Amino acid sequence: MIPWCRPAATLGGLLALTLAGAACHRSVAPGPDVWAEVNGHPIYRAQVEKYYRSEVHPQTAPSPEEALFLKLNILDELINNELLLERAAKLGLTATATEVEEKFAELRAPYSDAEFQHQLAERGITVEELREDLRRRIAIEKLLNREVLSRVSVSEQELQQAYERNRSEFDVAEPQYHLAQIVVTPRRDPQVRNRRNDDAATEAEARRKIQMIAQRLRQGEDFAELAMDYSEDPTTASTGGDLGFVPRSALGQVDPEARRAILALRPGQTSGIVHVRDGYRIFRLIAVLEPGQRTLADPQVRQMLLNSLRQHKEQLLRAAYLATLRDQAKITNYLARQILESSGGAPASAVAGSPSH
Repeated sequence: MIPWCRPAATLGGLLALTLAGAACHRSVAPGPDVWAEVNGHPIYRAQVEKYYRSEVHPQTAPSPEEALFLKLNILDELINNELLLERAAKLGLTATATEVEEKFAELRAPYSDAEFQHQLAERGITVEELREDLRRRIAIEKLLNREVLSRVSVSEQELQQAYERNRSEFDVAEPQYHLAQIVVTPRRDPQVRNRRNDDAATEAEARRKIQMIAQRLRQGEDFAELAMDYSEDPTTASTGGDLGFVPRSALGQVDPEARRAILALRPGQTSGIVHVRDGYRIFRLIAVLEPGQRTLADPQVRQMLLNSLRQHKEQLLRAAYLATLRDQAKITNYLARQILESSGGAPASAVAGSPSH
């Protein structure tokens, strides 16, 4: 499916940035359809509602309180996006036309003309709006790479301390397989949270999508990046498909086709497409730990600890970076105020209907 990018303060996708862009150069008096302001730039109810409709599965019926809670979260992410976009613009971090077209071509590639137009229509966006979303996503990625990821470092002392805290985990009783996976299923799942918000809905879409991923892997693209972009496993997509270390005995509980594919791999190898009961998988065997106590001198142990420490530092620095941006900004969340004033009930501006803009 063509992604409708989720708003986020991470390197993940951005939802409704086109709508945010339409608002970001206007200054209007707050009305019932202005749900927040960031440095004088309004964020409209229509922006939140559009993402809310894509977030909630049509067959689910959240309570009014659950719906408001989700809308508050979406609004908070849109606020974060506005702050990040303002900062990127101030630093001159913008996307080039070439970068946008490369991303656009990447999204367009798996679909025929008719399928592509159908996916756009299903999400209520135009080609121009999709390009604008990509332009903004690239700007935020550049900002976070420069302001956050470039600051992440792990010292030898931190590695040693992490090893001592987790020494028992490296006392291996049986062979352990460090695995990663990319998951594609032929059905929609409201819990899917890959960076592109890409979720196959039919058997044909799932088969086409997994074949596209397999082709890109054969061309040398990074497994973890493709997993974060396209994997439909809600648990592992955000970590590049990483399943951690799986004991050999636990492989007896997985699908027989998956088990055969995994046991045929050598460290560093990636499987072909594996057809399992609930869809398709592609596995990567990162490493195998043999029985015994592993030390920090073991490259596999060292790399696993390094990756874990870097990931935690990235998350912490992103949160701190956003907190500082928020401290320096003038933010007013009108929806939150209205919910408080109505003692948790649905404020007038959030009553179901057709929001104006």
